Amino acid sequence: MFSIKLPSLKQIKPSTDKVPSDLVSKKYKHYRWRMFIGMYIGYTIFYFTRKNISPALPLISEKLDIDIIQLGILSSVFYIVYGIGKFISGLIADRANIRTFMAIGLFAASIIHLFIGYLNSLYLIVFFWGLNGAFQSMGFPPIAKGLVHWFSPRERATKWTLLSSSHTAGTFGVGLLVAGIINLYNKGIVGWEAIFYVPGIIGCLTAIFLFITLRDRPVSLGLPPVEDFKNDDPIVELTESNYTHWEILKKYIFTNPAMWILSFANMFIYIIRFGTLDWSAKFLYDIKGIDQVSVAIFWTLMPMAGIPGGIVAGYLADRFWNGRCVPINVIYLILLAFSIIGFYIFSGPDNVLLTGIFLLLMGFLIDGPQNLISGVQASRVTVKEAISAACGMTGFFGYVGATFSGVGLAYIIKEFGWKGMYGTCALASIFCIILVMMTWKKEKGHE
Repeated sequence: MFSIKLPSLKQIKPSTDKVPSDLVSKKYKHYRWRMFIGMYIGYTIFYFTRKNISPALPLISEKLDIDIIQLGILSSVFYIVYGIGKFISGLIADRANIRTFMAIGLFAASIIHLFIGYLNSLYLIVFFWGLNGAFQSMGFPPIAKGLVHWFSPRERATKWTLLSSSHTAGTFGVGLLVAGIINLYNKGIVGWEAIFYVPGIIGCLTAIFLFITLRDRPVSLGLPPVEDFKNDDPIVELTESNYTHWEILKKYIFTNPAMWILSFANMFIYIIRFGTLDWSAKFLYDIKGIDQVSVAIFWTLMPMAGIPGGIVAGYLADRFWNGRCVPINVIYLILLAFSIIGFYIFSGPDNVLLTGIFLLLMGFLIDGPQNLISGVQASRVTVKEAISAACGMTGFFGYVGATFSGVGLAYIIKEFGWKGMYGTCALASIFCIILVMMTWKKEKGHE
């Protein structure tokens, strides 16, 4: 009888058919490029089904008759579900097949986009956009697992930060896509719902591409572990080979002081990231008196500078500190604190050049620690068998910080003014430096 075998989410066991030693290098090179390109494209398209709503909010709120408070609820539900989902997905992904887990997450999120634009009920829209957040959380944990299994500790910072630039590429790409769709809508060529279903179609096709392109761990293909291939020792290793998954999580995540330290450090990073980015436009327009068009142009400088900022941080960590992240994080965070203060003091219509320079500096300097702390550095203080859970944990705390950057910083602005807000962000940099320094010995491999 004809039947279809559905892809399994379970992690593939090590292959008993070992690749001949003379072919290991060739196979590794092929699959490492294949994994990197697949994960980069995949996570870029995840952002097509996540950030498509942002540049279209005025049109969406008009068509669906959603006011500013309801838009806030829509956004909050997404981030709450996404933050919790990222932690849960991290726990699951460590025991899941990389390609199946990531492909299913993108496919499910994309399916929602095929019909959500046609819903008329706010409750249904909020429910399915929240569900989208749950499926979106399945994007990065398998990538984190892929990075630590296919790239060794000494090269990981560069590869991690390069791949992390995909979220900015996705944000930029979907912005152009939505702008084009809105232009076609204004000409009567497409309906406004295309803002959702076009990214949905792209996402479905990309999910198929991921399933074809990606693979699980090297050992599932008969290749040796990446540490053996690159002759690079892991920073932290399992002390017992027969640990259960829960025992690994308990020992190397939940009772690992370094993981908690990095999680709180990531919380402060997200306070700075979203605080400086989300509030800068209002600060420049309301307080500094810069016109709306110029403010919109200034706003793009931070994410634009973030791509090279993260990549340079990763390169420097690998080039000068053998992949260790504490030194470059401290340098970036010190400069970031001064940039935040400089932006508050010197920005304005009479100092257009300085305003742009400080925005570029903040964008450049925030992406380095953001990528390294929650990803690369986390991978250096725990075992690779728990890396997805590690990223899920740091990611969850990051979105706690993101939530505070909205409501918490709004309260600070109301009570203490903009000096209090930017002072809080600079202070968060200092707290982050202290926390990062506390992991110095652990990251070097000393217990």
